Amino acid sequence: MKETIRLDRLLSNIGLLSRKEAKTYARQGRIMVNGETVHDSSTGVSPSDIISVDGETIDSRLSHHIMLNKPLGYITASSDISSPTVMDLLPSKYLALKCMPVGRLDKDTEGLLLFTTDGTLNHRLCSPKYGVKKCYHALVSGDVQDSAIAAFQKGIRLSDFTAKPANLEIISKYEGNTLCEVIITEGKYRQVRRMFSSCGHEVLKLKRIAFGDILLDSNLAPGEWRAISDTELISLYRSVNYE
Repeated sequence: MKETIRLDRLLSNIGLLSRKEAKTYARQGRIMVNGETVHDSSTGVSPSDIISVDGETIDSRLSHHIMLNKPLGYITASSDISSPTVMDLLPSKYLALKCMPVGRLDKDTEGLLLFTTDGTLNHRLCSPKYGVKKCYHALVSGDVQDSAIAAFQKGIRLSDFTAKPANLEIISKYEGNTLCEVIITEGKYRQVRRMFSSCGHEVLKLKRIAFGDILLDSNLAPGEWRAISDTELISLYRSVNYE
């Protein structure tokens, strides 16, 4: 079964009609989905459905959303005089559409980075209010103990803020290092590295593998991107009550 979003919410999200206007248009028989008139604006639709308003087919993906497997060495910025940026990895059409990164990944962090042209969605995904989970795999120096797990769960006090409780799990240990999975619900500057440092561990490698329910596509090589699917998009909407 395909994932759906309310018709009025979809039309509102792309800036075509307000939800109130969509309700009125539907009652007046002015909206069609896949060739059939829809009178209930709460009807579930997919962004890939063919939707027309007053006989004109509209692009339900007027907003564009993509995922990038960010490689090491790139900074999350629109431009920089000394380093390549993640924008250098996108096709020119997305630059023209002002498809902007959702949050940031440091130059020495790799993995999943989302982009969207929907400013409201971007703001909500980054807002601590919604607490969207970000999952990382971190290779750190030394032998991570239960005390570090407890510290993460409690919330670590750093020099300028106290990190919210986070989940830390040990995946494996080898050659004096520990591979961990970390889930945080905020995204302060170099937060994961600083949290480990406070517990006496240096992060040797850091990769984001998930943002909310969106997983990094294992088929994407570093530097490659793809459009996110309808199911993934609806998952993002729901994670921030934007449906």
